Amino acid sequence: MRLLAPVLALSLLAGCGDQGDIRNRPLGPNPSAFIAAEIGFARLAQEKGQWTAFRETAAPEAVMFVPQRVKARDWLKSQKDPAEAVKWQPHAVYVSCDGNAGVTTGAWQKGAANGFFTTVWLRDPRSGKINWILDHGDELGSAREAPEFIASKQAVCGSRPAVPIEAGAEGDDMAVGLSPDQTLSWTSTVRADKSRQVTIRLWDGKAMATVIDDRVGAPKQP
Repeated sequence: MRLLAPVLALSLLAGCGDQGDIRNRPLGPNPSAFIAAEIGFARLAQEKGQWTAFRETAAPEAVMFVPQRVKARDWLKSQKDPAEAVKWQPHAVYVSCDGNAGVTTGAWQKGAANGFFTTVWLRDPRSGKINWILDHGDELGSAREAPEFIASKQAVCGSRPAVPIEAGAEGDDMAVGLSPDQTLSWTSTVRADKSRQVTIRLWDGKAMATVIDDRVGAPKQP
């Protein structure tokens, strides 16, 4: 999720077409489908409320960080929409070879505050429906500069890597996710001090190359 202050989850919306149609129609291995899902998510937050948008687009097993890892649907049940929803825009998208998993990352704004977010998306290969499965972010001292064009990269097809084995340090809460074809992975680690790291890797034909490595410090003590 995206966090504003210690606990403000974000995910972006922008406007493009009917969000329901975009998220439910069958898709090919198309990076723009994940950008459309993120933009629709951000728009929904403006139209229906921030946490309502999170609830309506989350996969059943989705997780977010507040700052500890939580099951998104459970945590969101008690959240009331703020009067002003966060705004966000995708800057880049990374997609598995088969197009069934994608990761969007970009910038968010709320009042004078700025930050970044990263969202992992999965689509149902039968229905084409896209939902987010991991969302996180944090505040930044200065805004991320928007690119002229949204960057896009897809995993190499034709060979599949072995499933990587990772283990966290003692006291770490670590989880590893893989796309169905194992060409895109996401590793999230929450440490004992509630700092965290989210790393996204993409198969480049030889190795799982790191394309995103987000690091969020421990929350400040009041």
